[in-house]
Order: sequence, then C-alpha cells, then structure tokens
Amino acid sequence: MIVWSIANQKGGVGKTTTTVSLAGLLSERNKRVLLVDTDPHSSLTTYLNFDADNVPASLFDLFQLNEVSRDTVRPIILNTQFKNIDIIPAHMSLATLDRVMGNRGGMGLVLKKALNSLADDYDYVLIDCPPILGVMMVNALAASDRILIPVQTEFLAMKGLERMMRTLQIMQKSRASGFRVTVIPTMYDKRTRASLQTLQELKVRFPEQVWASAVPIDTKFRDASIKHMPPSLFARSCRGVFAYKTLLNYLERLDQDER
Repeated sequence: MIVWSIANQKGGVGKTTTTVSLAGLLSERNKRVLLVDTDPHSSLTTYLNFDADNVPASLFDLFQLNEVSRDTVRPIILNTQFKNIDIIPAHMSLATLDRVMGNRGGMGLVLKKALNSLADDYDYVLIDCPPILGVMMVNALAASDRILIPVQTEFLAMKGLERMMRTLQIMQKSRASGFRVTVIPTMYDKRTRASLQTLQELKVRFPEQVWASAVPIDTKFRDASIKHMPPSLFARSCRGVFAYKTLLNYLERLDQDER
C-alpha cells in the first residue's frame, strides 16, 4: 500500500482537486483507493457528495477508539458512488482535536496505525490535508510515503511553499525514514508573466522536488466539483485531466525507481 499526502500550509492551491483527480485516475487503473479527509472544513467529503454534518462516522471517531485495528477502523470507512474509491470522511469536530487531545501520547501516529491495519485492503491511500500545522497534518505526514505539495503558480504561493518545506524538514528529523517530496505546480496560465516566472523559479529553487510540468487552469475542474465527480470521469479529454495523467505516470515511475 502506497500512502500519499496532499499538503500545503497555504489554502486554495488545488489540494482537493489534486486528491480527487489522482483518485479517479487510479481507480480507472483498477487500483483500490482510500481517501482520507483530515480537514475540518470537509472539502473532500463534500466534493464526493457526502453531507459532512451528518456522516454516520468520521475521522474524528478514529481518534476516539480504544483499540486501533482493522475491525475497529473498517466501520468508519464509507463507500463512494465510484468504483474502487472509499473515504474516511471529515467532520467539523476535527477542529477540536488539538485542544482536546493534542497532548495525549501517541496522538501523532493514530492514522499511521489505522492505515497499517488496512494494508491488504487498498493499493493507495490519498490524504487531503488541512492548511495548518496541527494534529491532523502531523498524522498525515507521519503516515506518508510521499508528500505532494500543490503550489499555485503565482508569487504569494512561493511563501507558502517555503513554510511547508520548513515543516517537512522538521518532521523528517523526527522520523527514522524520511518521506519523499514532490512539488506540483498548479493553476498554471502560460499567458501570464506571473505563472511563467513562478514556474521557472520553482524549477530553480527546488530542482530535485518539483515536477517539470504543471497543471493548467481548467474550468472543467470546477464543473466536475459541481457534479461531485472526479474530473477524469466528468471530462476525460480535458487538458487538466491530461496533466494529472502525466503527473500520475511520473509519480508511479518515481515510486518504482525508489523502491
């Protein structure tokens, strides 16, 4: 089982779109995918047409378990309407975890233990992270093999990336084996100087981590979200989906080469 976290400490950079797009493409390749929504705002949960205020169970319940095992984790997982895609949904109660349970021993490894218990059930786990460093992001990073960082190709997004990279450096020092990092330029518009300059700067400053291509601005992403569908199922031939296919091929090659 391969675990990818989609994370950035800046909001609005395409984390949920990246998560759903990759999940849809993986499912079409007959990969069993588990999505984990760790954001109290529940964007991923809502995207997949669940009412986050009324889900029967959520990620919050995972942190209430006395024992983390396959038998206790499975009831928290919901089937989506899409083949090969399940989800552990979010709930607004996740926002209280830092205050209520943040100092409890072992809190940073709860998600990792839960996913380990599901290792035979899924090929991929994609974790959609909140834009703040707290218990949820710590859990996601601790559980991950690779961190995907979507970065909007505009100047202010570079500052968010710098903060995220510092966070990852701190996290890697606390782990026996470091996770790998891939930076994904998003919302790219080749007609604007800002996008061109930002993409070039990303390649210069993070040559080892940045994906050489970029995900373009594509209105089909918004249309797909309105229909609660992965973009690849909504508009298979659009340029945005083509970009994510190229990205997925690249990530699969990286994972294969690094094993």
